[in-house]
Amino acid sequence: MKKTTKAIISLVLVALLAVSFAGCKKVNYVTNGTIQAIKEVKDGSWEKGGHAASAAADGADASADGAASTIEAFKADTYGGVEMKTEEDALKYFISAYDKTKSKTAEYINSEGQKEVWYEFLGEEDLKIKSVLIEGKSNGMIDSLVPTIVGGLFSKGIWGLPPCANRNPEMDVDEENKSLQTNRLTIEDIQGINVKDNGDGTITMVIQPTEVNMSHKGMDSQGKVFNTLGAIDSVVDSIDILSWSEGTTADNCKVNYKEGTATFKIDTKSGEIVEADYLMLVQVQVSHACIKVIKDKNAEVSIEYTNHFPASDQYLMDTKGAKRA
Repeated sequence: MKKTTKAIISLVLVALLAVSFAGCKKVNYVTNGTIQAIKEVKDGSWEKGGHAASAAADGADASADGAASTIEAFKADTYGGVEMKTEEDALKYFISAYDKTKSKTAEYINSEGQKEVWYEFLGEEDLKIKSVLIEGKSNGMIDSLVPTIVGGLFSKGIWGLPPCANRNPEMDVDEENKSLQTNRLTIEDIQGINVKDNGDGTITMVIQPTEVNMSHKGMDSQGKVFNTLGAIDSVVDSIDILSWSEGTTADNCKVNYKEGTATFKIDTKSGEIVEADYLMLVQVQVSHACIKVIKDKNAEVSIEYTNHFPASDQYLMDTKGAKRA
């Protein structure tokens, strides 16, 4: 019974994460899938080839580490012919490159053979569960089940440079319907920034935003760099099998963003970003969770969400059946 209890709690916690990334339109699908997984754990069918067990047997693994460390300090110098005396100079140069890159659009052929105008510089995404702790401890059975649930619920998409709400520039807006086509970072938003001259006409910049709880795209330090989740309270509340022994969803569900980095290769001749890698690290903590007779449990999940630019032609085709016109 002890292992079953921990498995149920972890599956619910993963559901909260997956629902948040999927968005409100997928809430019912995600919730139903998670409830089915919970039923398989409760009745033991996962051991007999249920959906969760079969996918876990295919080799899913959530045990790898990889937490990011803090980045090197900025050094005043001339990089790729660009003089940067301060962190402010470096950030200003990055914002110029970001805005110039994201201003460009291109025609694509969608899965129905129709032309659409999207951002020219599109990227790939991936989501991995790095660790799961129930009551502060890990469990091998849970570790094998968790990637299965996430893998079945997280559907990869195609994005412009984060923060980004849609690959179509006209639909790329924040929660207040304001455009996300230009970068909003300020020096107060970043924990660190550094620059390296690659010696080939390009420079590499690394940016680390300051820590935030419950980040919103474009609205705070983490949300100005990454495709963050936004407030998940209402989404969590839609999972009717979950309740709290004390407090509210806002009190008991924390989404902490810290130590993530964004790395950009910039061509100093064109002033545009030619390659980018985003590593968003999130720690979700749930306290005082209850599921029917299971009372007052605590769980913690660390996740790694990545974006890579540019997206390959194969990724575009495999993800959305799309290709460049």
